[in-house]
Amino acid sequence: MKILYVLLDGVGDRADKRLNYLTPLEASFTPNLDFFARNSKAGSVISVKEGIAPESDMAVFNMLGYSFDDYFGRGIVEALGADMKFENGNLALRGNFATVDDSLNIIDRRVGRNLSNKEGEELVEELKNKLKLEGVDWELKHTVGHRVVLVIKAKEKLSANISNTDPAYEKSKGVSIALEKIEELKVKECKALDKDDSSKRAEKIVNEFTKRAHEILRESSVNKKRKERGFLPANVILLRDASDRVPKLKSIKEKYNLNFACLADMPVELGIAKLTGMKTFKQKVGEDYSKIGKRALELLKEFDGVYVHIKGPDEFGHDGEPLKKKAIIEQIDRKFFGEIREVNLSNNTLIVSADHSTPCQLKVHSDDPVPLIVSNSLLIRDKVCRFNEREVKKGSLGLIHGKEVLGRALSLIS
Repeated sequence: MKILYVLLDGVGDRADKRLNYLTPLEASFTPNLDFFARNSKAGSVISVKEGIAPESDMAVFNMLGYSFDDYFGRGIVEALGADMKFENGNLALRGNFATVDDSLNIIDRRVGRNLSNKEGEELVEELKNKLKLEGVDWELKHTVGHRVVLVIKAKEKLSANISNTDPAYEKSKGVSIALEKIEELKVKECKALDKDDSSKRAEKIVNEFTKRAHEILRESSVNKKRKERGFLPANVILLRDASDRVPKLKSIKEKYNLNFACLADMPVELGIAKLTGMKTFKQKVGEDYSKIGKRALELLKEFDGVYVHIKGPDEFGHDGEPLKKKAIIEQIDRKFFGEIREVNLSNNTLIVSADHSTPCQLKVHSDDPVPLIVSNSLLIRDKVCRFNEREVKKGSLGLIHGKEVLGRALSLIS
């Protein structure tokens, strides 16, 4: 029995008056997903814990069966996913190009979500040429759109026990949590969270990097051209989720005795795959969903399990666009699940869920439960007709946590 495990990034939502008080999933025409729902056991999932609106990295780790009391931070996950060099004692951080005014008030955390890859690469190159920090080596890598990863190496060890400069995320017991309400949308000063010298060094370097980068980006020719075109300038880098070590994790093969492949496009998911011992296959950002579906089925012939991460719905949740979120869900259903519809459910099991909810009303991640189906023709089916937040509550799996999903699914088909 083989496993195809699909996570729809941020697909969970809340009833919205712009959709006649339905969620985007409820309002969508999804005949292929609903076919699988009618041939499934179903339930709901809290990806991490009640009260925690998780970032994608922690959410995906949990949905793969990994849970951490001492989390190592998203920075290293993104750095590994972006193929960057890192040694323990260095500092890795996820970053966003963003737009601020002269007082560092944030106008847009994602530069209007229209920064091209070419512009991002040119901005990084300009910083490499102009930004020097005494006694510090750093590497900044542009990944996709507004996203970057920063790795810092100093003469002495650096600690990840520092706060974020991005006000949208806050560290709590080592975990970065998406804030539903932000008191002040302004670039924050990085602060050491203990009295250790390595934390203080990290604080100083991050603040100096942020300051110097802003000065250079403010005068960048790339940003002057963007303003001439009526676009927001990418004049600051917001940093978050520091890491200072490479974790050693039990492989997914050891956990489930399955050889897994990962098909994803973003560095965070690719980094998770590497840390959990999956064979990674990178899809293009914006790849046609039909091609992703065909590639997933090809990989399923070679591997015991295939994990596919589909980014689309999350971005429209962050942008507060329920109609566009509905449209992308329908496109994924038609193209990706239209291809997957060909899978033989006697020999293969399809698991579909999400890493977290991104309600359009909030424009941030939330702890709202996400739908789950485990589809296999040999199972006694639940009386569930559709894949959405409300319908799956009728399922026999009930409400479970993300770290339980794969184990529960495997127990159903064993």
